[in-house]
Amino acid sequence: MGGHVVISGGSGLIGGALSWLLQAEGWRITHLVRRQARGPHEVEWLRDGRPLDPAVLDGADAVVCLNGASIGKLPWTAGYRRTLRESRLLPTRTIATALRELGGRAPAFLSASAVGYYGDRPGETLDESSPQGSTFLADLSGAWEREARAAGRETRVVLLRTAPLLHTEGVLKPLLPLTKLGVSGPLGAGTQLWPWISLDDEVRAIRHLITADVEGPVNLCGPQPASANDIGRELARQLHRPFLVPAPAWALRLGLGRDAADSLLLADARVVPAVLERSGFAFDHPTVELAVSAALAG
Repeated sequence: MGGHVVISGGSGLIGGALSWLLQAEGWRITHLVRRQARGPHEVEWLRDGRPLDPAVLDGADAVVCLNGASIGKLPWTAGYRRTLRESRLLPTRTIATALRELGGRAPAFLSASAVGYYGDRPGETLDESSPQGSTFLADLSGAWEREARAAGRETRVVLLRTAPLLHTEGVLKPLLPLTKLGVSGPLGAGTQLWPWISLDDEVRAIRHLITADVEGPVNLCGPQPASANDIGRELARQLHRPFLVPAPAWALRLGLGRDAADSLLLADARVVPAVLERSGFAFDHPTVELAVSAALAG
């Protein structure tokens, strides 16, 4: 197909898979890297406080910003909460500033965000028009998206509100050893709805949005609602292990900290991919069963 995409955060799980997919289709990729560049397809940035040269982005079809320290690294101390913010806001702000300088020549800007934007909202169905929630991750996601929107009205900005990945290096990573040992079970009540998506559908959706006539927030999540119990039981079923040992909410908060437990494990949010489906995207893994199977298959 061809074309040129600039990617920041390309060494992460999503960024690496996206780079592979685009290169397989014939796209030219430029990676923004926080070390010395190792070739013509890398550009060093964010190491010396200098702004990003807009010329790096000029002529590209899209810029995809996927930077952010892992939310799965626990506990969320005060220092690590600052890292979570700065690792997202600074790269996004830096790219948005460069795009704004390009004006009408600016490529599309696909900026990472998270379904954590909606917070804990039991009983609601949440699409892209739903308001921001009130958890730590909701506040962080709102600030993240404001930085992206600063790219200006002449830039097509797509806010990638990504759900936790059903992947062995994603939300399944801490569940796998417990499940294999036969000591997994409900987390809190276990009935809280968890948005989710497979890695394959995540990167295919981003690829779709590079060229789709879409802007603003887009929920990147699977179309079938699933509770924490649904996901845990499916993982246990496919590993032929029991799903019996509960972890009460108070214990999760004590062990992980309230911010992390409430944002990551106990929040209840039925998020739907309304914009993505209206744009014509079709999921390869529309159910938890298919997504978990794909993850375990590697």
